[in-house]
Amino acid sequence: MAILLTFRSGNSHSLTEIAALTGLPMSTVHRLAWEMATRQLLQRAADGRFQVGPNLQQLAGDVGRVTCVEERAALVVTDLGEATQRRARLGVLSADGVAYVEKRWGAEAPTPFCTRAALPVHATALGKALLAFAPRSSVAAVERRMTRYTARTVTDPEVLLRQLRIVRLTGIAHSREELGGGDSAIATPVFGPGGAVIAALELQVHDEREDLAMCRATLTVTARGLSRELALNAHADGRPHLRALPPADEEPGVQPQRWLGIHRSGDGTVVPKMPNGKRFDPVSLAGGLSCGT
Repeated sequence: MAILLTFRSGNSHSLTEIAALTGLPMSTVHRLAWEMATRQLLQRAADGRFQVGPNLQQLAGDVGRVTCVEERAALVVTDLGEATQRRARLGVLSADGVAYVEKRWGAEAPTPFCTRAALPVHATALGKALLAFAPRSSVAAVERRMTRYTARTVTDPEVLLRQLRIVRLTGIAHSREELGGGDSAIATPVFGPGGAVIAALELQVHDEREDLAMCRATLTVTARGLSRELALNAHADGRPHLRALPPADEEPGVQPQRWLGIHRSGDGTVVPKMPNGKRFDPVSLAGGLSCGT
């Protein structure tokens, strides 16, 4: 309680400042502040200082405030990491790559969003899950800077395009030791209002033969739950309006396809249901990206 009371003025504080204001030992302040950050009572900024978190704001009565994917990210990756005991990430496309929140298995709180620590798009499952639904201009920009990090890093644009086509069809992206040796992961997109992809969730995979099915199921359920939450709009029943990060600029003249739900096609494949009886077109959904047939 003493730590929370130091934020009554709305200012941010460093751990040293909190210890001085409360008179508590530095070790105690460090442990409690990180626990509160994990539960989003406090929020750790990119500069390392702590400020009032979204859950504390809602407890204070600000229930009608707009919630964004940045604020949900820490809770989602914490739950995902604790449920699977694996590293979990949530990322969004930025100018330099993929800005992300990461929660490693253990007691430490999730890292905050930081664009200076962006991941490469083409060498991570997180990046591929985002790029598969990005405008063609974003894909072209990535193709011009496909740095090789390991022997398995994809550096051929045609190979990358084929992988993105598979991601749009299956909803799952893979990376197999493409950024670092022994580091493999899967990722899936998170959809916002109107069916636009606004983020992606990634989960580390230790052994594709042993735990891929479990990781894929857990990741998919988590992403669907977050997508539903971010897609909520204000209604007469008083539910709060939830806002996501703004989607990437779309190609001129390309309208995003809107989903009405899912259904099974004649061959049993699960595909999105489109308005006015239109046929689902994953290439069009990706902003006009052409990957061949």
